[in-house]
Amino acid sequence: MPLLDYMLAKKLLEKYKIRSVDSKYVESADDAVRFSAGGKIVLKLLSDKALHKTKAGLVKLGLKGEGEIRAAYGDLSRRGKSLRPYKILAQKMAEGGVEIIIGGNTDRQFGKMLLVGLGGIYVETFKDVQLRLCPITKADAEDMLFGLESRKIITYDGKAEEEVVELLLKVSKMFTENKRIVELDLNPVIIRQGSYDAVDIRIIV
Repeated sequence: MPLLDYMLAKKLLEKYKIRSVDSKYVESADDAVRFSAGGKIVLKLLSDKALHKTKAGLVKLGLKGEGEIRAAYGDLSRRGKSLRPYKILAQKMAEGGVEIIIGGNTDRQFGKMLLVGLGGIYVETFKDVQLRLCPITKADAEDMLFGLESRKIITYDGKAEEEVVELLLKVSKMFTENKRIVELDLNPVIIRQGSYDAVDIRIIV
């Protein structure tokens, strides 16, 4: 089953008003420097042959300034020679906030299931997740949050609860309405008080 192109996946999220970090495919170091506009960026090498980007050194975080960006782009280009075809994705650096995961999978018996939990490196460490059958209701989304031991961390002691609930409802709607999607993984989504950004988007169709 193919992985949906990253920028197509981003556009799909936008259709459902799910926010994600500014991203662009860059074809040269100059392109990456222009995209940064003086701020911090991330560069990622995307290839079907590279399943674990971070472990393989294919993610360059917190790049600032022309020298850093050019060096990182050059390194990724060299690594990409053995991973063709590949693309290099530039993203604005998402800083601060709490990382969560929102995932979806298709169970042969029950159908589409939605998952939420503490994200990033903590998914495997704490296994603090909740699952529900799609489509979920607002009550389901609230129950999912209240079932997490990390609820107070994720919602800033309740201050960001409403936006996380709304986000879960939007992802459930997208997953339910698009019959081609069999699996999705938004990890991490950076939650802040008053805002959020999906950073990594993985959709299998």
